[in-house]
Formats: sequence, C-alpha cells, structure tokens
Amino acid sequence: MDRTSSYSTQPRRDLKTHYLLAYNLISAILWFAILGRVLLLLSLVGVTHVSGGVGNLARWTQTLAVLEIVHSALGLVRSPLPTATLQVSSRLFLIWAICHPPSFAPHTTPSPFYSSMLIAWSLTEVVRYSYFVFSLRGGVPAFEGTEVERMILKGIGWARYNFFYALYPLGICSECALVWKASMVASPWVRVGLWAVLGAYGPGEWKFLSEADGV
Repeated sequence: MDRTSSYSTQPRRDLKTHYLLAYNLISAILWFAILGRVLLLLSLVGVTHVSGGVGNLARWTQTLAVLEIVHSALGLVRSPLPTATLQVSSRLFLIWAICHPPSFAPHTTPSPFYSSMLIAWSLTEVVRYSYFVFSLRGGVPAFEGTEVERMILKGIGWARYNFFYALYPLGICSECALVWKASMVASPWVRVGLWAVLGAYGPGEWKFLSEADGV
C-alpha cells in the first residue's frame, strides 16, 4: 500500500468529518430553537399566532437543508440522492409555497396543523442531527468513556428509531391538511395542481421510507 497516498487522503477525511459535524450541530441547534419557540408561542399567544414568531426562522432553517442534496450528490453522506431531493424539496414546497405566500398563508399558518407540522419536524430533526453529531464525534466530550455517555448515546439512538412512529404520521397528516387548506382558496388550475401533490404523497413517502437513512 502507498503510504504517501494514505497520508494525503487523511486531511480530506478530517475536513469532511469536521464539516459534517459543524453542519449537523448547527442544524440541531436551529431546530431546537424552532421547537422551543413553537412551544413558547403556543403557551403565550395561541396557535393562530405561532407563524409570526417562528415563520422566518423555520423557512431559512429548512432552506439550509438544501445542502443535504449537495452532500448526497458529492458522496459526502450515504443518503441516496433521490431520497434526499424528495425529502428536502417537499418540505421547501410546504414552507415556501403553502405557508408563506400572502394568498395561502392567512389560511394555513393560523391552523393548528402548522404548529403540529413544525413540532413534528423539529423533534425529528433535533434527534436526527444530534445522533449524527455524536456519531461523527465518536462520543460525548463531557462524559467520554463513562456509563453516562453510553446512556446518552443509547437514548438518542432509541429516540431516533422510536419517535419516528409517532412523529412521521403527525408530520405527514399535518402537511396534507395544510396543502388541502391551501387548495380550498386556490384558483381552479392551482387547486388541481395541489390535489396532484396530495395524490403523489403516498408513492413519494413510500419511496422515502424504503430508502431513507444515513449521514
């Protein structure tokens, strides 16, 4: 084996790991902030005003996830490119096309389904990104090599695979409800397009379920 070649690839591996570690850590913090804001706003101003306090943060945090398509295309992560593209683009459609334009937002963002969608997304992403952070890091710095560290990693792994059964249906039902509400105030041609989107949810989500995973 060529040792020179082995040494030359090591810095690239380290750079990739540090970049992915930073990306996942930032994403986990942003989604945790979204979750905290949604819960706080629900208790302070009620469900109809949640968007005003968290909408911009949610839109730009989700837009940051476009990088996951780039990661997949460049081979930085194991996620298949079609799966990453489907998941990210569907969320961008929800957050920008359904919950942002003046024509739809007054009918979608005051809905409880907007809050439930963000809660499902943020809980899912906090767990997912945290799992990747600890996987890339190789441990929990403050408790490295201890029983506490093993419990933390085990807990995050358990949450990643078990929260899914509650959060995934909650997220999908909330998304479909918001698209349906938007279709009720859309022009006839746009309404047909939104119904087509709803019809594609089943096959699209099945493909996501069959292929999703990997950092």
